[in-house]
Amino acid sequence: MRRVEHVMGFPVSLRIDDPDVPGSAADAVFGWLREADERFSPFKPGSEVSRYGRGELARQELSADLAEVLDLCAHYRTATGGAFDAWPPGRSFDPCAIVKGWSVQRAAGLLTAAGARRFCLNAGGDVVTSGGPWRVGVRHPEHADRLCAVVEVTDGAVATSARYERGDHIVDGRTGRPATGLLSLTVVAPTLTVADAVATAAFTLGADGVGWAADQDGCEVFAVDSDRRVLRTAGFPKAPGERAAAA
Repeated sequence: MRRVEHVMGFPVSLRIDDPDVPGSAADAVFGWLREADERFSPFKPGSEVSRYGRGELARQELSADLAEVLDLCAHYRTATGGAFDAWPPGRSFDPCAIVKGWSVQRAAGLLTAAGARRFCLNAGGDVVTSGGPWRVGVRHPEHADRLCAVVEVTDGAVATSARYERGDHIVDGRTGRPATGLLSLTVVAPTLTVADAVATAAFTLGADGVGWAADQDGCEVFAVDSDRRVLRTAGFPKAPGERAAAA
Protein backbone atom coordinates (compact mmCIF):
# COMPACT_ATOMS: atom_id res chain seq x y z
CA MET A 1 0.00 0.00 0.00
CA ARG A 2 1.32 3.42 -0.93
CA ARG A 3 -0.26 6.80 -0.27
CA VAL A 4 0.83 10.44 -0.34
CA GLU A 5 -1.00 13.48 1.01
CA HIS A 6 -0.06 17.08 1.78
CA VAL A 7 -0.62 17.57 5.51
CA MET A 8 0.77 20.03 8.08
CA GLY A 9 2.42 22.04 5.32
CA PHE A 10 4.53 19.27 3.78
CA PRO A 11 4.12 16.02 1.81
CA VAL A 12 3.59 12.88 3.87
CA SER A 13 4.19 9.54 2.17
CA LEU A 14 3.25 6.15 3.58
CA ARG A 15 4.35 2.75 2.37
CA ILE A 16 3.06 -0.43 3.99
CA ASP A 17 4.49 -3.76 2.83
CA ASP A 18 2.06 -5.96 4.79
CA PRO A 19 -0.63 -7.10 2.32
CA ASP A 20 -3.22 -7.88 4.99
CA VAL A 21 -3.28 -4.41 6.56
CA PRO A 22 -6.59 -2.71 5.71
CA GLY A 23 -6.82 0.62 3.93
CA SER A 24 -8.49 2.01 7.03
CA ALA A 25 -5.05 2.01 8.70
CA ALA A 26 -3.82 4.61 6.21
CA ASP A 27 -7.06 6.56 6.68
CA ALA A 28 -6.39 6.64 10.42
CA VAL A 29 -2.83 7.89 9.90
CA PHE A 30 -3.79 10.81 7.69
CA GLY A 31 -6.90 11.54 9.72
CA TRP A 32 -4.80 11.89 12.87
CA LEU A 33 -2.23 14.11 11.15
CA ARG A 34 -4.98 16.41 9.90
CA GLU A 35 -6.42 16.51 13.42
CA ALA A 36 -3.00 17.31 14.89
CA ASP A 37 -2.59 20.15 12.41
CA GLU A 38 -5.94 21.64 13.39
CA ARG A 39 -5.26 21.32 17.12
CA PHE A 40 -1.58 22.17 17.42
CA SER A 41 -0.71 24.55 14.59
CA PRO A 42 0.34 28.03 15.80
CA PHE A 43 -0.69 29.32 12.36
CA LYS A 44 -4.39 28.53 12.88
CA PRO A 45 -6.01 31.15 15.13
CA GLY A 46 -8.57 28.72 16.53
CA SER A 47 -6.15 25.92 17.43
CA GLU A 48 -5.56 24.90 21.02
CA VAL A 49 -1.93 25.98 20.68
CA SER A 50 -2.89 29.45 19.45
CA ARG A 51 -5.48 29.89 22.18
CA TYR A 52 -2.93 28.84 24.81
CA GLY A 53 -0.32 31.17 23.32
CA ARG A 54 -2.75 34.09 23.58
CA GLY A 55 -3.44 33.26 27.22
CA GLU A 56 -7.04 32.14 26.61
CA LEU A 57 -6.43 28.70 28.16
CA ALA A 58 -4.84 27.94 31.51
CA ARG A 59 -2.53 24.94 31.88
CA GLN A 60 -5.18 22.97 33.77
CA GLU A 61 -7.61 23.49 30.89
CA LEU A 62 -5.38 21.93 28.25
CA SER A 63 -5.86 18.55 26.63
CA ALA A 64 -3.61 15.73 27.81
CA ASP A 65 -1.94 15.80 24.38
CA LEU A 66 -0.96 19.46 24.56
CA ALA A 67 0.16 19.02 28.17
CA GLU A 68 2.49 16.27 26.94
CA VAL A 69 3.84 18.53 24.19
CA LEU A 70 4.45 21.32 26.70
CA ASP A 71 6.37 18.93 28.96
CA LEU A 72 8.59 17.95 26.01
CA CYS A 73 9.16 21.62 25.14
CA ALA A 74 10.14 22.35 28.74
CA HIS A 75 12.48 19.33 28.85
CA TYR A 76 14.48 20.42 25.80
CA ARG A 77 14.47 24.04 26.88
CA THR A 78 16.14 23.02 30.14
CA ALA A 79 18.45 20.47 28.50
CA THR A 80 19.85 23.09 26.09
CA GLY A 81 20.13 25.91 28.60
CA GLY A 82 17.41 27.85 26.79
CA ALA A 83 18.81 27.51 23.25
CA PHE A 84 15.78 25.46 22.25
CA ASP A 85 12.72 27.47 23.21
CA ALA A 86 9.12 27.14 22.05
CA TRP A 87 8.66 30.61 23.55
CA PRO A 88 11.39 32.46 21.59
CA PRO A 89 12.06 36.11 22.47
CA GLY A 90 9.64 38.47 20.79
CA ARG A 91 7.61 35.67 19.21
CA SER A 92 4.46 33.74 20.03
CA PHE A 93 4.39 30.21 21.40
CA ASP A 94 5.44 27.78 18.65
CA PRO A 95 5.84 24.06 19.50
CA CYS A 96 6.14 22.90 15.87
CA ALA A 97 9.62 21.47 16.45
CA ILE A 98 8.09 19.05 18.95
CA VAL A 99 4.67 18.53 17.41
CA LYS A 100 5.89 17.25 14.05
CA GLY A 101 7.92 14.30 15.29
CA TRP A 102 5.55 13.57 18.15
CA SER A 103 2.45 13.49 15.95
CA VAL A 104 4.08 11.37 13.22
CA GLN A 105 5.33 8.90 15.83
CA ARG A 106 1.75 8.71 17.16
CA ALA A 107 0.62 7.95 13.60
CA ALA A 108 3.19 5.14 13.41
CA GLY A 109 1.68 3.72 16.58
CA LEU A 110 -1.70 3.61 14.86
CA LEU A 111 -0.15 1.51 12.08
CA THR A 112 1.37 -0.91 14.55
CA ALA A 113 -1.95 -1.22 16.36
CA ALA A 114 -3.59 -2.05 13.01
CA GLY A 115 -1.17 -4.93 12.49
CA ALA A 116 1.41 -3.30 10.23
CA ARG A 117 4.88 -4.71 10.82
CA ARG A 118 6.82 -3.38 7.82
CA PHE A 119 6.21 0.25 6.91
CA CYS A 120 7.90 3.56 6.22
CA LEU A 121 6.23 6.87 7.06
CA ASN A 122 8.01 9.93 5.63
CA ALA A 123 6.83 13.35 6.79
CA GLY A 124 8.62 16.09 4.91
CA GLY A 125 11.91 14.20 5.02
CA ASP A 126 11.67 12.99 8.62
CA VAL A 127 11.12 9.26 8.64
CA VAL A 128 9.87 6.56 11.02
CA THR A 129 10.25 2.92 10.02
CA SER A 130 9.22 -0.53 11.12
CA GLY A 131 10.56 -3.83 9.81
CA GLY A 132 13.05 -3.46 7.08
CA PRO A 133 15.78 -2.67 6.68
CA TRP A 134 14.89 0.65 5.05
CA ARG A 135 17.35 3.00 3.39
CA VAL A 136 16.93 6.70 4.10
CA GLY A 137 18.92 9.35 2.24
CA VAL A 138 20.36 12.39 4.02
CA ARG A 139 20.21 15.37 1.66
CA HIS A 140 23.29 17.43 0.97
CA PRO A 141 22.79 20.81 2.68
CA GLU A 142 23.85 22.79 -0.39
CA HIS A 143 22.96 20.59 -3.35
CA ALA A 144 19.39 19.33 -3.59
CA ASP A 145 20.33 16.62 -6.08
CA ARG A 146 23.03 15.06 -3.88
CA LEU A 147 23.12 12.96 -0.71
CA CYS A 148 25.62 13.23 2.12
CA ALA A 149 24.81 9.80 3.51
CA VAL A 150 22.43 6.87 3.28
CA VAL A 151 21.16 5.48 6.56
CA GLU A 152 19.92 1.92 7.03
CA VAL A 153 17.18 1.69 9.66
CA THR A 154 15.01 -1.25 10.66
CA ASP A 155 12.91 -0.07 13.62
CA GLY A 156 13.61 3.56 14.29
CA ALA A 157 13.51 7.11 13.03
CA VAL A 158 15.61 9.66 11.16
CA ALA A 159 15.20 13.44 11.38
CA THR A 160 17.19 16.34 9.94
CA SER A 161 17.31 20.00 10.91
CA ALA A 162 18.83 22.31 8.33
CA ARG A 163 18.69 25.70 6.67
CA TYR A 164 18.20 24.56 3.06
CA GLU A 165 14.39 24.42 2.95
CA ARG A 166 13.28 27.41 5.03
CA GLY A 167 16.43 29.46 5.48
CA ASP A 168 17.36 30.73 8.94
CA HIS A 169 14.10 29.64 10.58
CA ILE A 170 15.67 27.91 13.60
CA VAL A 171 16.25 30.47 16.34
CA ASP A 172 18.64 30.33 19.30
CA GLY A 173 16.30 31.03 22.20
CA ARG A 174 19.13 32.58 24.20
CA THR A 175 19.66 35.38 21.70
CA GLY A 176 16.52 35.47 19.55
CA ARG A 177 18.74 35.32 16.46
CA PRO A 178 19.02 32.53 13.86
CA ALA A 179 21.15 29.60 14.98
CA THR A 180 24.56 29.44 13.33
CA GLY A 181 27.44 27.00 13.24
CA LEU A 182 25.78 24.14 11.38
CA LEU A 183 24.42 23.64 7.87
CA SER A 184 22.52 20.47 8.76
CA LEU A 185 22.26 17.92 11.52
CA THR A 186 20.66 14.48 11.29
CA VAL A 187 19.70 12.26 14.21
CA VAL A 188 18.85 8.56 14.20
CA ALA A 189 16.87 7.53 17.29
CA PRO A 190 14.38 4.89 18.42
CA THR A 191 11.41 7.24 17.86
CA LEU A 192 10.70 10.27 15.70
CA THR A 193 9.57 12.14 18.81
CA VAL A 194 13.16 11.98 20.04
CA ALA A 195 14.94 12.22 16.68
CA ASP A 196 13.10 15.35 15.55
CA ALA A 197 13.27 17.14 18.89
CA VAL A 198 16.96 16.35 19.42
CA ALA A 199 17.86 17.38 15.85
CA THR A 200 16.19 20.77 16.24
CA ALA A 201 17.44 21.32 19.78
CA ALA A 202 20.99 20.44 18.75
CA PHE A 203 20.82 22.79 15.76
CA THR A 204 19.97 25.69 18.08
CA LEU A 205 23.24 25.00 19.95
CA GLY A 206 25.32 25.41 16.80
CA ALA A 207 28.65 23.58 16.72
CA ASP A 208 28.19 22.52 20.34
CA GLY A 209 25.00 20.72 19.34
CA VAL A 210 26.79 17.79 17.73
CA GLY A 211 28.31 16.61 20.99
CA TRP A 212 25.15 17.42 22.91
CA ALA A 213 23.01 15.32 20.56
CA ALA A 214 25.49 12.45 20.70
CA ASP A 215 25.08 12.39 24.48
CA GLN A 216 21.30 11.91 24.29
CA ASP A 217 20.12 8.36 24.97
CA GLY A 218 19.84 6.22 21.85
CA CYS A 219 20.89 8.97 19.44
CA GLU A 220 23.43 8.79 16.63
CA VAL A 221 24.40 11.95 14.76
CA PHE A 222 25.56 13.09 11.31
CA ALA A 223 26.26 16.80 10.82
CA VAL A 224 27.78 19.27 8.39
CA ASP A 225 29.12 22.38 10.08
CA SER A 226 29.46 25.89 8.67
CA ASP A 227 33.01 25.08 7.56
CA ARG A 228 31.55 22.17 5.56
CA ARG A 229 33.18 19.52 7.71
CA VAL A 230 31.30 16.24 8.11
CA LEU A 231 30.94 15.06 11.70
CA ARG A 232 29.40 11.71 12.61
CA THR A 233 29.20 9.50 15.67
CA ALA A 234 30.79 6.07 15.45
CA GLY A 235 27.42 4.33 15.68
CA PHE A 236 25.67 6.33 12.98
CA PRO A 237 24.21 3.54 10.82
CA LYS A 238 25.55 3.32 7.27
CA ALA A 239 23.87 1.38 4.50
CA PRO A 240 26.11 -1.38 3.06
CA GLY A 241 28.56 0.16 0.61
CA GLU A 242 27.61 3.72 1.59
CA ARG A 243 30.27 6.40 1.58
CA ALA A 244 29.66 9.92 2.84
CA ALA A 245 29.94 12.53 0.12
CA ALA A 246 32.32 15.39 0.72
CA ALA A 247 30.50 18.48 1.82
